[in-house]
Amino acid sequence: MEGTAPVDHERKELQVTSDPASGTAGPRVARVRTANHRLALIGAGAIAREHVAAIAGVPGIRLAHVVDRHPQRAAALARLADGATWSTDPATAWSDGVDVTAVCTSPDSHAELAVAAFEAGKAVLLEKPAALRVADTDRILAAAETAGRPLLVAQTARFQPVHLEIARAVADGAVGTPRLAHLTWYTGHVWPGGWRAWQLDEARSGGHVAHNGVHALDLLTWLMDDEPVRVFARPCRTWAPGMPTPDSFQILVRFARGALATIELCYALAQRGAMLRRLMLAGTEGTVHHSSEDEPRVQSAAPVAPASIEGAMTEQTRHLRDVLDGSARPLTTHRQVRAALAAALAAQRSADEGRPVDVEEVC
Repeated sequence: MEGTAPVDHERKELQVTSDPASGTAGPRVARVRTANHRLALIGAGAIAREHVAAIAGVPGIRLAHVVDRHPQRAAALARLADGATWSTDPATAWSDGVDVTAVCTSPDSHAELAVAAFEAGKAVLLEKPAALRVADTDRILAAAETAGRPLLVAQTARFQPVHLEIARAVADGAVGTPRLAHLTWYTGHVWPGGWRAWQLDEARSGGHVAHNGVHALDLLTWLMDDEPVRVFARPCRTWAPGMPTPDSFQILVRFARGALATIELCYALAQRGAMLRRLMLAGTEGTVHHSSEDEPRVQSAAPVAPASIEGAMTEQTRHLRDVLDGSARPLTTHRQVRAALAAALAAQRSADEGRPVDVEEVC
């Protein structure tokens, strides 16, 4: 069916504030604007709407087509972009009129759709987690290699201003070799009135520790330039103990070169939209740290997201455009995609079984 923060540079300590430095992610060469890249989007849920809003603000890329099994949803999303068409047939998302396919469906369908898009010669923007098995992630990566087309996994946390700034500090040698990390993300999101569909079905989502823990695990895999090898996760149900998934969890991580990390994720603050975020990274030469508590606080009827994380989806979309132009390489490398996904699946197994898990167990 179809239709029409200023940074205080010191050797021993680096304080990252809420005023993010401007810049772009990933290796770059001279800008070559070659086309208005046409994007087809599969899935018309909440995250797809965020992608559409970001695309509207980035020159050089436009929404051309929307696919969803529900025609009303596909048509409604397509109406947000001038000239966009819609369909209920996934194959139309890698037609001749499309340059890049964005897969925004539930994770259990990612491998099939991404592989098909690569086989049709399209670039792929893939929502996280990349897949629900390492073997399926390997299929996606192999298809990308065979097609010679770029894969960008939507690890949006990398594109938050504070994390881009910390990444630049690490690249400049501010911490030396990373040895310890502590990441805390608390937000009011799930309860009340939060997830109702595939997120509550572990067979489709991979479980909360997997499908949201992969954000934090990917971020640290990138910043520490290392791969997790052993994890221990502890889940917790807070406001809604009878719900089928824990709203909060902790993960202890050991990396291949001996570094350690502690991750705390909570999606159950009482006020929807409230946020508290902290990141500390310590190494052989110094530390870098940030806390949203140090940012100016906006007084309003509803909570306001910290400035340090705003605009990530738009920055990710700019990066995708630059990748399609050939002026940047995908910030999410194949090695990092596989490592973060494997660590997330191992953490989910650890949470389910109540024991430490070596990441190689899920590979």
